[in-house]
This record gives sequence, C-alpha cells and structure tokens, in this order.
Amino acid sequence: MNNKSGTIIKDHMAVRPVEEKQLYEDVRKILYQAREQTYKNANGIMTYAYWNVGRRIVEQEQYGEKKAQYGSCLIKNLSKKLSDEFGTGFSVANLKNCRRFYLTFPENSYGFSMAGKVPWSHLRNIMRISDEDERIFYLNEVVNENWSVRVLERNIKSGYYKRMLSTQLPDKENKALEFVKDPFVLEFMGVTPGISQLESDLETAIINNLQKFLLEMGKGFSFVGRQMRICTETTDFYIDLVFYNYILKCFVIIDLKTKKLTHQDIGQMDMYVRMFDDLKRREDDNPTIGIIFCTDKDETIVKYSVLHESQQIFASKYMTVLPTIEELQKELERNQLVYNCDK
Repeated sequence: MNNKSGTIIKDHMAVRPVEEKQLYEDVRKILYQAREQTYKNANGIMTYAYWNVGRRIVEQEQYGEKKAQYGSCLIKNLSKKLSDEFGTGFSVANLKNCRRFYLTFPENSYGFSMAGKVPWSHLRNIMRISDEDERIFYLNEVVNENWSVRVLERNIKSGYYKRMLSTQLPDKENKALEFVKDPFVLEFMGVTPGISQLESDLETAIINNLQKFLLEMGKGFSFVGRQMRICTETTDFYIDLVFYNYILKCFVIIDLKTKKLTHQDIGQMDMYVRMFDDLKRREDDNPTIGIIFCTDKDETIVKYSVLHESQQIFASKYMTVLPTIEELQKELERNQLVYNCDK
C-alpha cells in the first residue's frame, strides 16, 4: 500500500503466514534431523554394547572345563537375570547372537567398524553368512543403499551377491558387468514356474511390481517406458522395457523372452541397441546396454555369437522362484567353465 508521500509500505499481515509456514518447516527439519542423528548414535552405542556382551560371554565360557555344558547354563542363567532387571531383549537366542557377533567381527576389523552403522536386526542376518567378502558386501549395501531388513533378507535368500559375482569373471573390465546379474530372480512377480507365459504377461507382471524389479536390477536404475517405439523410414519396432542408469550414464533396454535364448534373439537385440544409439541416445550418454531376459541359454550360442565380445549386449536367465544354494553354485561354475574354455 502507499502512504501519503507515495512510499510503498510492505503489508506484513500478507506475508506473515508465508513466513510462519517457512519457520515451521525449518524447525521441523531441524528436529527430524536431530532425531535421526540421535537414533543413529544410539544404534551404534547399543551395537557395540552387544559386541562387548558377546566378548564377556566368550571369555567366561573359556573358563569352564566342559565348554558346551557350561556355556549352555551360563547363557540361560545370564538371560534370566538380565531379563528380570532390563526387560525384553535378552533372551537366550539374542545372547547367542551377541556371542556370534563378537566371534564374527574381530575388533578393529573393517566389518567391526561398519557394524556400528547397521541396525541390529540387519546384523543378525549378516553375521550368519560364512564368507567374509559376502558379509562385507551386504554391510556396505545396507549402509549405502539404506536397505530395509526385509530387502536384506530377500537378497540374501536370492543370492544377490553370488549372482553379481557370477558375471565378474577375470579379465573383464567392462563396468556394465557390475550391473548385470546372472540369473535375475523375479520371484516377487507371482509367476507360476513351469507354466508357459506370454511375453506380454511377463512384462505386465514386471510393471505391476516395478519398485521390487528396480531393487533387483540394482543401483542407479530409473524406469523410462514400456513398448517404446523406434522408427525407421520403413518400419516401426517396439522395445519391451527401457531404463536409464545414472551411474553408467546410459540407457538400458530389455527384451523379454519366455523361452531359451536363440541366435535370432541375439541378432534382434544387436539391431535394437544399434538403432537406439542412433535414434535415442544423447551426445552426453554412454553407449546403450541391451539385456535379453531368457529362461535358459546355450553357452555354445553365447560363445559363437556377438555376445562373446560385445561390451553392450548381455543375456541373463531369469528365475521365478528363489534359487537354492546348489542352483546358484551351478551358475557360478557354469560361468567359470565358459571363461576357461575361452582362454
């Protein structure tokens, strides 16, 4: 508004609600950050407390002449006394977890330093993994990707680490391999194994479970589209699924097959990748990656096709049920065998 001299006077009543709203948002943010930091600090303190509980249990057990019997009674008695004084959280099972925690992560080790950043519910799953490299992998993923305990449990059961490892063969420097698993596990789609599926049904199941599919794909993926049309002067082609990976800085196109991999499938994907690079790829994008999802693949076909030397085209099996440890081991052995034959 204007006063008698013509000077504009700011209407404080008009801007006050906006300023108060911003004040509320700022204070709200401060409090949430403080609570989050408090939780993280408390989590770390309790984690190391559990480690020290495990250390004392192990030290005390070693004083017994008959470790098994003595240790069993020791933990049972300790559980009762702690539960009477501190309440829940000190069951026999949880005290055994403390002991396992101490034995699994030696003091001053990398795993020990990471453990303070990981919730106890997650650690109880990770400490049961026998391979140290695998434990470290899951510790890092929980911290860096903020996995929930449900996601962690699912990825351990589906052999997430082993499936990534199956593509990391010696002399392979292609960074894209870090993002291509073999096999992919799609048990969350609700597809019944052993029943013939249409490719369109498989595609719809993925779209209906897109968030879980992106978690299975790995880091940095975002969904771009389904049945994306790419046109030449004479023909239209449709790509099943298109993603973009901001880490690799490239498009990732997926062709779904509900049968065993064929030479025709590989040739088709080779054409799709070349066309996509020519028609859709931007100047600042890296070359497009193509992944063929198939129910099985003949390694002879892989060896004597463009897949063998390609840095852009990959073929991965997909499974609609969680694989067993034996099945995952066979996949590792199969990939290693192919590499040895190529040397």
